[in-house]
Amino acid sequence: MLNQKGQALVEYVLIVAIISVITISIVSYFGGYLKDSITKTSCSLVDQEYEEGEKPGEGKCVDKKEKSDLWK
Repeated sequence: MLNQKGQALVEYVLIVAIISVITISIVSYFGGYLKDSITKTSCSLVDQEYEEGEKPGEGKCVDKKEKSDLWK
């Protein structure tokens, strides 16, 4: 009976480990896109405009005035 409880615990630990590895892989793969999405949202909250970076995750907020001065 003690052996069965140990087996169930090991199975639960393996399931949690597999889910953790999958989650970490997804976040590391899509991390730049997630960061850009959060940055876009925060830019709108502080009344700034989002400026895309060269790579995913490199976007930033700029003042609306600064961005319009660049186009003149």
